[in-house]
Amino acid sequence: MEPSILLPVTSVVIPAHNEARVLGRLLSGLLDDARPDELDIVVVANGCTDETESVARAHGVRVVTTPVPSKREALRLGDRAARGFPRLYVDADVTLSTAGVRALTAPLDGSGTLLATAPERDLALADRPWAVRLYYAVWTRLPHVRAGLFGRGVIAVTEEGNDRIRSLPAVMADDLAVSLAFADDERAVVAGARAGIQTPRTFADLLRRRVRAATGIHEWEQVSGSGGPSARTTVGDLVGIVLREPWLLPAATVFVGVTVLARGRARPAIRAGDYTTWLRDDSSRATGS
Repeated sequence: MEPSILLPVTSVVIPAHNEARVLGRLLSGLLDDARPDELDIVVVANGCTDETESVARAHGVRVVTTPVPSKREALRLGDRAARGFPRLYVDADVTLSTAGVRALTAPLDGSGTLLATAPERDLALADRPWAVRLYYAVWTRLPHVRAGLFGRGVIAVTEEGNDRIRSLPAVMADDLAVSLAFADDERAVVAGARAGIQTPRTFADLLRRRVRAATGIHEWEQVSGSGGPSARTTVGDLVGIVLREPWLLPAATVFVGVTVLARGRARPAIRAGDYTTWLRDDSSRATGS
């Protein structure tokens, strides 16, 4: 009898705060083609008042519970429970397939300098209001958005990469901080992996997200210092997009308007030093596309 080959176990940590409506969708995709014992999935139900824990258990994954409604605390507990590397951190409101997990972890074999990977974004935009569609037409073309690991709902790391992100300060824009923690040659967006991302369903939802982003970016700049990497959009970024694709001028106008409005609405929180009010967009938790 040939000896069995033990493949590395990939751990998937999913922080979930009242995600019963969408968690099953994610878990079904992750487990659809997984081999037995290929994935070590840990759902951390944090501060939940719905059926999140029951949904997770129904899919046969491990569940950790805490009464504290904190994503950072959930990630800490998930790390403590997780068994293997590479390790994925996945937001409960996205979709990701087994094949996507394999594509993300394949480059993290220790043979190069890569410490972190993330998938391409599949943005749900077909039935969104025109202002939301125009905003994302520009946002997805921004250089730092195309190259960054943030705004994808999924990141995979090696053990060394995990040590890097665990040492980061606690900030609202945690996915941005993670992205900027890695140099260009240490991170990669993997074309063979795709995550389904739910975009805001209304202009108000879009604005809520952008106020949160503006607040989070300001906090990160305060924490990292003026000499640290930035994720701010510049005039040059927008001019470059419009020069390459002139038909995007109306979209760029919408983008600027949303950005200015969001920064204005973020000022009270910034002045007060309030970097904890989350402004969650529950429209991404709808079960439709």
